[in-house]
Amino acid sequence: MNNKQFISIAKDVVNLEIKALQKLKKNINKPFCDAVIKIAKCQSKVILCGVGKSGLIAAKISATLASVGTPSFSLAASEASHGDLGMISKKDILILISYSGKTNELKNIIQYANRNRIFLIGIVSKKDSILYKASDIKILIPQVNEAGGIIPTASTTTQLALGDALAISAMKYKKFGKLDFKKLHPSGSLGAQLKTVEDVMLTGNKIPFVTENLKMKKALQILSSKKLGILIVKNKQNNTRGIITDGQIRRYNEKNSDLHMKKVSEIMTKNPISVEKHILAAKALSIMNNKKITSLCVYEKRNKNKTIGVLHMHNILQSDIS
Repeated sequence: MNNKQFISIAKDVVNLEIKALQKLKKNINKPFCDAVIKIAKCQSKVILCGVGKSGLIAAKISATLASVGTPSFSLAASEASHGDLGMISKKDILILISYSGKTNELKNIIQYANRNRIFLIGIVSKKDSILYKASDIKILIPQVNEAGGIIPTASTTTQLALGDALAISAMKYKKFGKLDFKKLHPSGSLGAQLKTVEDVMLTGNKIPFVTENLKMKKALQILSSKKLGILIVKNKQNNTRGIITDGQIRRYNEKNSDLHMKKVSEIMTKNPISVEKHILAAKALSIMNNKKITSLCVYEKRNKNKTIGVLHMHNILQSDIS
């Protein structure tokens, strides 16, 4: 075989799977909606199970559900009849995936679920199957042509897409947002993208606060000790009044010789740019880039006059946020 033939085969496989997804799209209806609500309202676990390639799809769907706030695990059909049925409790939801719905390994699981009144969602392509008839919610996926004639390809693609649709729909129904997602993904590139300003800002004694009536001679000592290149100016009520950067100081010194005698309030820039602590650090970085600044004051909720933290460009870069 040559490259041209390989490319032709690849395109045929992709076209088969595209057609299968198009059929699936037309088949999504009320049972899908019922399943979404049932999954979203589950007070226990959502357990997925399938046989063969469908079992691998079940494991992936389970992982997706868990990552978006629905406790879930996958059950190996071959092990279920040898004690693993004990993992399923009456408050769980069981989702069985089978293209034919007639696989022998699923029969014991179906009987166990029905006998113990465990809610069963079936994802299956045949109405005359035991799985379809036994399910509380019956999600019918289209019958499709497989690549190579018999290899599970287009069918598993539809199962996977349907599982993703269930997981995302349940996530939206539960209003599972970015902050919730971040808690479950603290590491890796996803964790970095979802870090908030609060995660990386400097707080407490690390904030270079000075009072507005302080002489610059003393303020410069604080600037040097804090090593951030900025000073946050506040009044007696602890309201933020302004900011002083080392760049401002350098420019003032170029034209004047009385810096040490000046009050902080005479040098500062009023109304420094501030951000709320819950915004994404990536968004704060964008603000810094657009404003051509290296630091931001951080406030909580609507209280913009109270600085509770300082976000420096270095904090963001050290956290691998871009």
